[in-house]
Amino acid sequence: MENAGKRCLAEFIGTFTLVFIGAGSICMGAYDDTLSTLGVAVAHGLALAVMISALGAVSGGHLNPAVTFGFLVTGRISAVMAALYALSQLLGGILGGYLLKLIFADAEQTFNFGTPMINVDQGVTPGTAILVEAILTFFLVVVVFGTAVDARHPSVGGFGIGLTLAADILMGGSLTGAAVNPARAFGPALASGMWEMHYVYWIGPLVGGALGGLVYHHLLMEKGR
Repeated sequence: MENAGKRCLAEFIGTFTLVFIGAGSICMGAYDDTLSTLGVAVAHGLALAVMISALGAVSGGHLNPAVTFGFLVTGRISAVMAALYALSQLLGGILGGYLLKLIFADAEQTFNFGTPMINVDQGVTPGTAILVEAILTFFLVVVVFGTAVDARHPSVGGFGIGLTLAADILMGGSLTGAAVNPARAFGPALASGMWEMHYVYWIGPLVGGALGGLVYHHLLMEKGR
């Protein structure tokens, strides 16, 4: 249980960092009108990269229920530990969301503390949003398996994964917010009370995470790994 506790603590800290830095970069738009999608993408990508590099040896550095789900469907984590990981990730996201609420009170009206939202003004439907989140999460989980799970992986630490998240946000940020992570969406949503079409940020990432894990495990991984 001690080892499980350390692993869950690592998942909590890493996810908290991702939400606090990533969503916090969006909140900075209340004070800096030069905020850009590129800046938000870099903030998320760097936060994820450094935390996976720092904590991967402890917990594997999932920091995302969708990644954990990809490990669960491929038999790389038990159902009990997957549930504990997901709970730790959600709690980390909640702490991040509420600390942003404390720090960025002026950002609630416009930015909802970084809660991802569907761009309905550009005609993005819930179905399209789920598809976008699923595809972007598929990319993320494939990279997780390719750079952190596969024994043949290059020694790039968490930076391959962080760069994938940054790329995801550059493509999908203006469409759905490119959360690709239920915990990233949940914490700020709870803090802001912004739940509109929140289900998108569970269905899309979980489907994409499962597909990414299954495709890599069954089609790309060397047999016996």
